[in-house]
Amino acid sequence: MTEVALIGKKIGMTREFYKSGQSVPVTVVKMEKARVIQVIQKDKRGYEAVQLGYGKIKNSKLSKSMKGFYAKKNTEPKKKLKEYRVKNLETYKEGNDLGLEIFKEVKFVDVKSKTIGKGFAGAMKRHNFAGLRATHGVSVSHRSHGSTGQRQDPGKVFKGKKMAGHMGDKLRTIQNIEIIKSDVENNLLYLKGSIPGSKNTEVMVKKASKNIKKLTILEKIEAAEKAKKIPEKKKK
Repeated sequence: MTEVALIGKKIGMTREFYKSGQSVPVTVVKMEKARVIQVIQKDKRGYEAVQLGYGKIKNSKLSKSMKGFYAKKNTEPKKKLKEYRVKNLETYKEGNDLGLEIFKEVKFVDVKSKTIGKGFAGAMKRHNFAGLRATHGVSVSHRSHGSTGQRQDPGKVFKGKKMAGHMGDKLRTIQNIEIIKSDVENNLLYLKGSIPGSKNTEVMVKKASKNIKKLTILEKIEAAEKAKKIPEKKKK
């Protein structure tokens, strides 16, 4: 059930306290319910997939073809449509809503969102260059990136050269983020640490694609408590 992803909105950051006194920084994401728009069969398209719709959109903003599409499916218009390849189609039915319950038994997730846009940035900020010297003949170019090309051959600047330019505002995926807790009533997901993007950034959350055997914070605390109890028994 966790082959699909949900889209949410980054609200901000806070902290979560445990009985052990440990404080963990968490990012709060307000998740949206996704609706199954159509189930794609293998005999029709050559692959098995499920199409989900996210967000609301005014009817006036839809094209004629999309109005017809949603009318045929007998569902309200959705802002975004995304397809996911799934192994088992039986668990998905057209018109069903998917919420935070799909992450019920999931410990780690992958998060995809846009990083904060920094605008046009210099080489020192963008690529961590050291810059030129502060003295010894360097004049009004202390933060410049230095020479970029060669001499006569090939006599050009290669594509991909680290230079000043547009920084941030790019899609980035952070893998294996731990779910600290989930509030199903308010559709809130608490993720350990930080995730890319500013407040109100659109965030896509799905089950971790890598098979990891990391312990969660709760499991670590329980293991530490067990380790404390064992020596006491030996003393008796």
